[in-house]
Amino acid sequence: MPHAPDFSESLPPVLLHDLPARAAALWPAQRALTAGDQHMAYADLQSEVVALAGGLQHVGLAPGERGAVFLEKRIEAVVASFSVPAAGGVLVPVNPLLKPAQVAHILQDSGARVLITSTSRLAQLGAVLAECPDLSHVVVCDGVAASGAFTFTVHAWADLLQPSAGASPGRLESDIAAIFYTSGSTGRPKGVVLSHRNLVAGAISVAGYLNNRASDTLLAALPLSFDAGFSQLTTAFLVGAHVVLLNYLLPRDVLQAMAKEQVTGLTAVPPLYMQLAALDWPAEATRSLRYWANTGGRMPGATLQRLRECAPGAAPFLMYGLTEAFRSTFLPPSEVDRRPDSMGQAIPNVDIRVLRDDGTECAPDEPGELVHRGPLVGLGYWNRPEETTLRFRPLPPGLVAGREGLAAPEIAVFSGDTVRRDAEGFLYFVGRRDEMIKTSGYRVSPTEVEEAVHASGLVREVLAVGVPHETLGQVIHVAAVAVDAADTVALLAHCRAHLPGYMVPACVHWSQEPLPRNPNGKLDRPRWKADWERSFQSPQNEGPT
Repeated sequence: MPHAPDFSESLPPVLLHDLPARAAALWPAQRALTAGDQHMAYADLQSEVVALAGGLQHVGLAPGERGAVFLEKRIEAVVASFSVPAAGGVLVPVNPLLKPAQVAHILQDSGARVLITSTSRLAQLGAVLAECPDLSHVVVCDGVAASGAFTFTVHAWADLLQPSAGASPGRLESDIAAIFYTSGSTGRPKGVVLSHRNLVAGAISVAGYLNNRASDTLLAALPLSFDAGFSQLTTAFLVGAHVVLLNYLLPRDVLQAMAKEQVTGLTAVPPLYMQLAALDWPAEATRSLRYWANTGGRMPGATLQRLRECAPGAAPFLMYGLTEAFRSTFLPPSEVDRRPDSMGQAIPNVDIRVLRDDGTECAPDEPGELVHRGPLVGLGYWNRPEETTLRFRPLPPGLVAGREGLAAPEIAVFSGDTVRRDAEGFLYFVGRRDEMIKTSGYRVSPTEVEEAVHASGLVREVLAVGVPHETLGQVIHVAAVAVDAADTVALLAHCRAHLPGYMVPACVHWSQEPLPRNPNGKLDRPRWKADWERSFQSPQNEGPT
């Protein structure tokens, strides 16, 4: 394993795996992780990261090769997430809610050479792994090495640990550290490529405005495959804070964990906060709470007010970000009363512009596209050069003074979100330029939902759209033309078997006529949605949630 630098308070981390290494050097006995009744100090965490990284090198994970982690929130998931880059590989975190076919897509698309998972999840994936030709090794964190008709080698976690490893992989901060998969509007999830610099700079920025410190205890309620969920680890490790890993079934589980662990910082998405706002909060849950932060969608005003009543001593941080640039804006707590609908302003070390289609800057309160510039901007989309060129490109000439004529222009990310900036410089979300559905804090591709519905064999045509919902942001409605008789129950049962819960349609609208098409012959989602909104389709066409 590469020798870690001699870290000091003044020496910042450079690579993603420097974060636990530096924390172990500065706060070796400080508790790093809690998962149920399990605890791990920073010194032990770093030892485990080094040992597993050595094992990954031993089985042949080469610099730049992908290592996927498909686990619920547990200590091994955290160790694996830092061991892969420590071995020189590229981390691919996989949402534990995904179905086997979706996991297989990510493994195939990323070309993952190693998969780290559990015995039960390996059994769940079953035959789909045979469709992943690049997969050579599977590490099970809770079992023994297995043999059988596999196209890969199965290793037990304990057998793979190698405290001494080969030469340093010699990674740079500009090298790829991770690929986070996020839904796109035109198909299956696509990988957003992030460098070591992106993730470390993001941790420094977020920990700075949240004022994270070694005395903090952060509750990790979001999936670690979600950029904001992974940020709980990076910001905590930067400052030596304690992270509590929580796989909750009910919202009350979150409050119980907050009370038991005396949580000081909570980051979640609006649907969870809406559920929490409906509960009575025990005093113990907020006794130590210093702040709570919202991400993944706009916070409804009533929910915001209720949360402030439940936790009057905690500062609210309203945040906005996109996976392509990690974090972008936040609203300081001091501004929440004055402008609760605002996305705030750029986070430290970030430049946010609002641009017209011609590349010029919008006037105050004029809607335009949010464009993010700075060290948090990712490297592009994995294996999608055309989409990368479209979304990741330099700002128009003249917008950044002093950068004219450089051989390598700085790349910004064009978000696809329409926003406006008021005269005081505060941003407000207006809408999305594409057809992405935002539900329960997740970005959902309508095309992916449509493909799953088509696979049922029950429909000839289908369209999926997002419809506003008071608590979830949006819910998924599908319009469909049946092959024979309309069968909502069977269709939704198929969707539940093949899609995670947040992607299952809330309503099915059966049509006797062909669905509308645009002049190019493509199914016309916006037109159908507009027609439906005008007609207020009758309730009998709705399927159960």
